[in-house]
Amino acid sequence: MNWKLIFRLSLFGLAMGIATVYVIPSNIEPAFWLVIFLICAYLIAKGTAGAGMHFLHGFLVSMVNSVWITAAHVLFFDRYIAGHAQEVAMMKTWSLPASRGAMALVGPGFGVLFGIILGVFALVAGKLVKSAPAPGSKVPA
Repeated sequence: MNWKLIFRLSLFGLAMGIATVYVIPSNIEPAFWLVIFLICAYLIAKGTAGAGMHFLHGFLVSMVNSVWITAAHVLFFDRYIAGHAQEVAMMKTWSLPASRGAMALVGPGFGVLFGIILGVFALVAGKLVKSAPAPGSKVPA
Protein backbone atom coordinates (compact mmCIF):
# COMPACT_ATOMS: atom_id res chain seq x y z
CA MET A 1 0.00 0.00 0.00
CA ASN A 2 1.47 3.34 -1.03
CA TRP A 3 0.16 5.64 1.72
CA LYS A 4 2.41 8.48 0.60
CA LEU A 5 0.75 8.43 -2.85
CA ILE A 6 -2.73 8.23 -1.30
CA PHE A 7 -2.06 11.21 0.96
CA ARG A 8 -0.50 13.30 -1.80
CA LEU A 9 -3.36 12.64 -4.22
CA SER A 10 -5.88 13.38 -1.47
CA LEU A 11 -4.58 16.94 -1.39
CA PHE A 12 -6.71 17.48 -4.50
CA GLY A 13 -9.64 16.91 -2.12
CA LEU A 14 -8.34 19.52 0.29
CA ALA A 15 -7.92 22.02 -2.53
CA MET A 16 -11.37 21.26 -3.94
CA GLY A 17 -12.96 21.39 -0.50
CA ILE A 18 -11.74 24.95 -0.05
CA ALA A 19 -12.21 25.94 -3.70
CA THR A 20 -15.84 24.81 -3.72
CA VAL A 21 -16.51 27.01 -0.71
CA TYR A 22 -14.98 30.15 -2.19
CA VAL A 23 -14.40 29.86 -5.93
CA ILE A 24 -15.89 26.93 -7.82
CA PRO A 25 -19.68 26.87 -8.30
CA SER A 26 -21.46 23.52 -8.24
CA ASN A 27 -22.43 23.71 -11.92
CA ILE A 28 -18.78 23.39 -13.06
CA GLU A 29 -17.44 21.33 -10.16
CA PRO A 30 -17.92 17.98 -11.99
CA ALA A 31 -15.56 19.11 -14.78
CA PHE A 32 -12.84 19.77 -12.19
CA TRP A 33 -13.42 16.37 -10.60
CA LEU A 34 -13.23 14.60 -13.96
CA VAL A 35 -9.81 16.12 -14.62
CA ILE A 36 -8.66 15.32 -11.06
CA PHE A 37 -9.89 11.71 -11.34
CA LEU A 38 -8.07 11.24 -14.66
CA ILE A 39 -4.84 12.62 -13.18
CA CYS A 40 -5.20 10.51 -10.03
CA ALA A 41 -6.00 7.36 -12.01
CA TYR A 42 -2.91 7.85 -14.16
CA LEU A 43 -0.65 8.51 -11.16
CA ILE A 44 -2.07 5.53 -9.29
CA ALA A 45 -1.48 3.31 -12.33
CA LYS A 46 2.11 4.56 -12.58
CA GLY A 47 2.79 4.36 -8.85
CA THR A 48 1.30 1.00 -7.88
CA ALA A 49 1.59 -2.57 -9.08
CA GLY A 50 -1.31 -4.98 -9.45
CA ALA A 51 -4.91 -4.42 -10.54
CA GLY A 52 -6.35 -4.95 -7.06
CA MET A 53 -4.01 -2.33 -5.71
CA HIS A 54 -5.07 0.16 -8.39
CA PHE A 55 -8.70 -0.05 -7.36
CA LEU A 56 -7.91 0.03 -3.64
CA HIS A 57 -5.64 3.04 -4.00
CA GLY A 58 -8.32 4.92 -5.97
CA PHE A 59 -10.94 4.03 -3.40
CA LEU A 60 -8.76 5.15 -0.49
CA VAL A 61 -7.81 8.43 -2.19
CA SER A 62 -11.50 9.28 -2.44
CA MET A 63 -12.14 8.27 1.16
CA VAL A 64 -9.39 10.62 2.35
CA ASN A 65 -10.73 13.26 -0.08
CA SER A 66 -14.11 12.98 1.61
CA VAL A 67 -12.51 13.75 4.97
CA TRP A 68 -10.86 16.90 3.58
CA ILE A 69 -13.95 18.05 1.69
CA THR A 70 -16.36 17.35 4.54
CA ALA A 71 -14.09 19.15 6.99
CA ALA A 72 -13.84 22.21 4.72
CA HIS A 73 -17.59 22.31 4.13
CA VAL A 74 -18.35 21.88 7.83
CA LEU A 75 -15.77 24.47 8.93
CA PHE A 76 -16.94 27.03 6.37
CA PHE A 77 -20.57 25.90 6.47
CA ASP A 78 -22.29 29.30 6.31
CA ARG A 79 -20.17 30.42 3.37
CA TYR A 80 -20.63 27.07 1.61
CA ILE A 81 -24.43 26.97 1.81
CA ALA A 82 -24.67 30.63 0.78
CA GLY A 83 -23.26 29.64 -2.61
CA HIS A 84 -24.77 26.17 -2.97
CA ALA A 85 -28.54 26.42 -2.92
CA GLN A 86 -28.86 23.31 -5.07
CA GLU A 87 -27.03 21.19 -2.48
CA VAL A 88 -29.19 22.60 0.33
CA ALA A 89 -32.33 21.71 -1.67
CA MET A 90 -30.98 18.20 -2.26
CA MET A 91 -30.43 17.70 1.48
CA LYS A 92 -34.00 18.80 2.14
CA THR A 93 -35.33 16.23 -0.35
CA TRP A 94 -33.53 13.61 1.72
CA SER A 95 -35.32 14.94 4.82
CA LEU A 96 -32.01 16.21 6.19
CA PRO A 97 -31.64 19.67 7.66
CA ALA A 98 -29.00 21.88 6.04
CA SER A 99 -26.65 21.62 8.99
CA ARG A 100 -23.05 20.84 9.81
CA GLY A 101 -24.11 17.52 11.34
CA ALA A 102 -26.03 16.46 8.24
CA MET A 103 -23.07 17.39 6.08
CA ALA A 104 -20.77 15.35 8.31
CA LEU A 105 -23.12 12.35 7.94
CA VAL A 106 -23.48 12.61 4.16
CA GLY A 107 -19.78 13.27 3.36
CA PRO A 108 -18.49 9.72 3.93
CA GLY A 109 -21.29 8.31 1.77
CA PHE A 110 -20.13 10.45 -1.11
CA GLY A 111 -16.59 9.31 -0.33
CA VAL A 112 -17.63 5.68 -0.83
CA LEU A 113 -19.55 6.45 -4.04
CA PHE A 114 -16.72 8.46 -5.58
CA GLY A 115 -14.20 5.98 -4.20
CA ILE A 116 -15.80 3.28 -6.31
CA ILE A 117 -15.72 5.58 -9.34
CA LEU A 118 -12.06 6.57 -8.85
CA GLY A 119 -11.20 2.94 -8.12
CA VAL A 120 -12.66 1.92 -11.50
CA PHE A 121 -10.83 4.79 -13.22
CA ALA A 122 -7.57 3.63 -11.61
CA LEU A 123 -8.28 0.01 -12.55
CA VAL A 124 -8.80 0.98 -16.20
CA ALA A 125 -5.74 3.23 -16.17
CA GLY A 126 -3.74 0.35 -14.74
CA LYS A 127 -4.63 -1.71 -17.81
CA LEU A 128 -3.59 1.11 -20.15
CA VAL A 129 -0.47 2.44 -18.41
CA LYS A 130 2.70 0.61 -17.44
CA SER A 131 3.23 0.82 -13.71
CA ALA A 132 6.53 1.26 -11.97
CA PRO A 133 8.14 -2.02 -10.93
CA ALA A 134 7.54 -3.06 -7.35
CA PRO A 135 10.35 -2.10 -4.97
CA GLY A 136 12.99 -4.79 -4.84
CA SER A 137 11.90 -6.47 -8.06
CA LYS A 138 14.41 -7.03 -10.85
CA VAL A 139 13.68 -5.56 -14.24
CA PRO A 140 14.87 -7.72 -17.13
CA ALA A 141 17.58 -6.07 -19.21
